[in-house]
Amino acid sequence: MEIRKLTIDHYEELVNLWRRAGLPFKPKGRDSKEEITKQMGANPEFFLGAFENERLVGAVIVSSDGRKGWINRLAVDPDFRRRGVASALVAEAEKVLKNHGIRIFCALIEDGNEASRSFSRSVDMWSIAT
Repeated sequence: MEIRKLTIDHYEELVNLWRRAGLPFKPKGRDSKEEITKQMGANPEFFLGAFENERLVGAVIVSSDGRKGWINRLAVDPDFRRRGVASALVAEAEKVLKNHGIRIFCALIEDGNEASRSFSRSVDMWSIAT
């Protein structure tokens, strides 16, 4: 597995991953190709993908308000779960945020997202780095 930056050329793969992972998205709003293009232009390193043999099997979008970093839109293809994909993406997301001077990491998990709740309990995502 390889973790690397996503580009707008990965947009359709990203949307398909969100669908396979059961992640809700807003194709006419914040998740439209136009909006993602703008976000990637502002912070290209905030869009990370996990690839297995050139297939996008996981993704995460990070964001920051300058004080706190957010782990957003973490998605893993159901066929690749429990293989360390989410953990690798979170670790890389934390590195990106640390490179931006961010030391507090957060994630918002929607009600009913049991896969994310289970994952968050299995890793130390909520620590403050020193």
